[in-house]
Amino acid sequence: MDFYVLTLFPDQIEYGLNTSIIKRASEKGIINIKAVDIRDYSSDKHHHVDDYPYGGGAGMVMKPEPIYDCYKDISKDLLEGTRVVYVTPQGRTFDQSMAKEMALEKDLVILCGHYEGVDERILDMIVTDRISIGDYVLTGGELPAMVLIDAISRMVPGVLTNEESGADESFSEGLLEYPQYTRPEVFMGMKVPEVLLSGHHKNISKWRLEKSLERTKEIRPDLYDAYMSRNNK
Repeated sequence: MDFYVLTLFPDQIEYGLNTSIIKRASEKGIINIKAVDIRDYSSDKHHHVDDYPYGGGAGMVMKPEPIYDCYKDISKDLLEGTRVVYVTPQGRTFDQSMAKEMALEKDLVILCGHYEGVDERILDMIVTDRISIGDYVLTGGELPAMVLIDAISRMVPGVLTNEESGADESFSEGLLEYPQYTRPEVFMGMKVPEVLLSGHHKNISKWRLEKSLERTKEIRPDLYDAYMSRNNK
């Protein structure tokens, strides 16, 4: 899967994703992350990519021309209909089901905004999805873009090894993950639950589901209610 990130700060994307599972997947060619510098497409000799907003107001707005030329340049390598994501607090909230859905794409373009946002006309022209990672404001779209790439990449076949499998992680079945323990068996007087030491896989699975349900009901009652509704039909 190829990710194209249209950004003013390509180094942030390249450095931020050059570790751990994502780095190994990139080195194996399972995924490719291409950070494309929007400034390279500015026709201004000073490489300006922003201007004052019409109607007044604080801050600056990213100009449409450099973004359009940047997108036009990479689009020759894209299939028709490739999704273009704009990361914005005004978008749909990103979740695990969206990560799984987007992992089926061959290519994905992510546009990172800055300043007070992006000229609406370019969004109307090229963007297919507006996605938020939460109800708060960040300096730019690079961190949300990295969140999307990390979550989506984990769903791409071959990225995770068996040991790293996401099958039992939080949200995989619509529930939060059960508690995890490792050695030592006793730490600061606190013992690992006996059922996990029993070797009885059926009982362990039952315990894990019970704990997932308890944790989800306490922390995310919305997910708990949705899960119970689906499974009690």
